Amino acid sequence: MNTILIVEDDQLINEGLSFMLQQENYNTISACSYQEGWSAFTNHKIDLIILDINLPDQSGTVLCEEIRKSSQVPILFLTANDTEQDMVKGFCLGADDYIAKPFSMLVLSKRIEAILRRSHTHESDNLYTYANLAINFDKMQVYKKDQEVKLTANEYKLMAILAQNNGQVLTRQMILEKLWDVDGNFVDENTLRVNIKRLRNKLEDDPKNPAIIKTVFGIGYTWGD
Repeated sequence: MNTILIVEDDQLINEGLSFMLQQENYNTISACSYQEGWSAFTNHKIDLIILDINLPDQSGTVLCEEIRKSSQVPILFLTANDTEQDMVKGFCLGADDYIAKPFSMLVLSKRIEAILRRSHTHESDNLYTYANLAINFDKMQVYKKDQEVKLTANEYKLMAILAQNNGQVLTRQMILEKLWDVDGNFVDENTLRVNIKRLRNKLEDDPKNPAIIKTVFGIGYTWGD
């Protein structure tokens, strides 16, 4: 069952959306502010976000920008800001759809169905996002800020090992046991260090202060926190 996060400060609209979506067999989580919305997003698995722009503590556009730094979860803006400029800005920030108030519940329901259908189709491509990276494991493609990053076979395999164990500390020995070069030769520790350095140069914004591939001194490496 899909979970939809509703970030809307108008209590009547929020409750009405929750009721409608629950009737259509969605789980819903309600938030009335930027802070509540961010907390719900970071603490739950969310399949789609309905997001108002005019929130009491911060603009919904800022929340959209923050979410897009780490996730491609579908976002549907639901707002009274209905000018063409507002809509274009919403799409540029990464919104998947934009509905102006007042709105039809039936139209909203169909838009949600379409967004989730597209989202599930994309999931079948085994797409993984982290920070400003997007990795398509099925196609063995890596993108940084929407620009494709070219990796060697060994670099890609090393990156995949780390990314697929996101947040776990992998010892050098654990990595070396998984990592063989394209000719079937065992990769030694020096080769591992070289490939880590090359990956950081290609993936990190600041390779000297890595935020993605981190060294755990005396042990090994970890992807992310």
